[in-house]
Amino acid sequence: MKLRTAAVVVATAFPIMMSFGCGEAAKPYQPKPAYSGKRPSLPAVPTLPNKKKKVGDAYTIWGATHDLRSKVHKDDFRDKQITLVGYIVKTNYEDAPDCAIHKTGKADPPDCNAPVPTFWIADDQGEKKHLIPVMGFASNFAQLYTLIEGIDKAPKGEEDEVELMDEFWGMDLPNPVPEVGGKVKITGYYGVTFTKATKGVAANPKYGIMTAEKIEYEVPPPMRAVLRGMKASKTK
Repeated sequence: MKLRTAAVVVATAFPIMMSFGCGEAAKPYQPKPAYSGKRPSLPAVPTLPNKKKKVGDAYTIWGATHDLRSKVHKDDFRDKQITLVGYIVKTNYEDAPDCAIHKTGKADPPDCNAPVPTFWIADDQGEKKHLIPVMGFASNFAQLYTLIEGIDKAPKGEEDEVELMDEFWGMDLPNPVPEVGGKVKITGYYGVTFTKATKGVAANPKYGIMTAEKIEYEVPPPMRAVLRGMKASKTK
């Protein structure tokens, strides 16, 4: 009796299963006409800037900042000296408080909050945004004051021969003192931080900071750098 019932069930289910497998015949493909309505307004294809990454062996400001933010190249600068080339477009000499403007051999007052001497370089003289700050060429403004004073007192024609070693960092200060309008090649260490400062650590994750070890002039600044209270004069 059980076997007969199973046979009936199988026989009944088979036509049902067959009915699921047989549907309507597929409709033939009907191509649609091309769209003839209003065309969309698309922006023009942007023109990518044709900027140089290097000039000879020296990085441009664009090239260095590009690689600093690159996942592929960001470690190219680690513990390695590089050279940057650019125009000096800005300094922080005007930010030096009066308490920091004096000769070497005298300490700043304890409450004198002076920044580290800094200048900024760019690929073009008129650039205001894409700049790399350069530090490490002078430990404080007293070093710059003494060097500038020595240059002013030097016999005519011997100004470029004046030398001064930074009493804290043990390296010669650059002569001419970096000033706006000069074009320089700087060799040193480039990264997001500056650690030579005696107070705190400076950081610039977007454009980085160049710690100068050597500064060469391709174009000297048109005017001698001065601190507040000093008289400016032409370099030549």
